[in-house]
Amino acid sequence: MELELEGADLKAVLNRLRRAQGQISGVIRMIEEGRDCEDVVTQLAAASRALDRAGFAIIATGLQQCIADVDSGRRNGEDPNAMRARLEKLFLSLA
Repeated sequence: MELELEGADLKAVLNRLRRAQGQISGVIRMIEEGRDCEDVVTQLAAASRALDRAGFAIIATGLQQCIADVDSGRRNGEDPNAMRARLEKLFLSLA
């Protein structure tokens, strides 16, 4: 299963990943500066949420594409149950 992110989907995922990247850089800087533990953990939690949201957006796009493939009869030779199991495994990896 190939993931094809386009247009608004691609932009949204990239924005979330860039936000997480900035937050992680901020966490590193805060640790290097000896900042308060609570501030560091708060920033780290924000980075984690941004990464989770990006991952869920990617999986949601993958699910849409798989449903469209099944609906159109184009499954690339993959068993629908195997496809479902792979997507479930991906989803649970973020849970």
